Amino acid sequence: MNWKSQRLAYLFLFPALILFGLICWYPIFQTIMYSFQEVNLSGFKGWVGFDNYRRMFGNPIFYIVWRNTLTYVLLSIAIGSMVPIVLALMINEMRRLSAFFQTLVYLPVLIPVVVGLIVWRQIYAPEGGILNGLLQLVGIPPQLWLQNPALAKPAIVVIMTWLGAGGTVLIYLSGLREIPLELYEAAELDGFSVLKRIWFITLPHISARIKIMLVLQIIFVAQVFTEPFILTAGGPANSTRSPVLEIYDTAFNQNNFGLASAWSVSMLVVLSIFSILYIFLQKKRPGEV
Repeated sequence: MNWKSQRLAYLFLFPALILFGLICWYPIFQTIMYSFQEVNLSGFKGWVGFDNYRRMFGNPIFYIVWRNTLTYVLLSIAIGSMVPIVLALMINEMRRLSAFFQTLVYLPVLIPVVVGLIVWRQIYAPEGGILNGLLQLVGIPPQLWLQNPALAKPAIVVIMTWLGAGGTVLIYLSGLREIPLELYEAAELDGFSVLKRIWFITLPHISARIKIMLVLQIIFVAQVFTEPFILTAGGPANSTRSPVLEIYDTAFNQNNFGLASAWSVSMLVVLSIFSILYIFLQKKRPGEV
């Protein structure tokens, strides 16, 4: 296909491309420009060169929030990546109640995030909380789930897993149902146990989906904001503070859009790397489902 044969198609596509550029690319370009300026709610104050970046890299909180982000990502991989796979495998083996459990697993996705977080705050409450009440029944003392720096991030990752696992489970289920039943029947005749069938048949067939969802999970977790904003306000002692929360605080509490834009550019660079990896993994290789 050459340009001349596709001229009409590009002509019809042009208005959509202009709209897409105004909505998506222009704000990115404007943010990069703001990062070299002194800007607040009253408007443009002047060009400051790389001063915003010097202030950002010179602020100890920069390294704290990115270390927190790395911890969030590692915890989400350890906790959150396995939960959807296990749930999908369990639901896939069901015959009668499969639709019911699919709905049940997906239900948290339909709940407004703020409402869900308020419920979880009550579950994690130091006094009268449901979780501490259950622990006391087995002789374990109450824990400060959101007030202890060592427990706050794992507690938040559990909530993120609960909120986001439903959609991932459905994606994995669609992949599991594309696997030919003959493969399982042949493996069963060869004496494969359930674990061997999962390891040698199931997981290889959905490996492409697992890789893509893992990259998307990293991108999602790196942008965590609502959970620490509502539950901990970035505390205790900045242990749950995230880059997006710092951007919000810098822009709207400190009224410094230029510095906030520099923070945004740092996130743009990091997330672009994972976005490129996501695009690469989307290209199916021979034998992948």
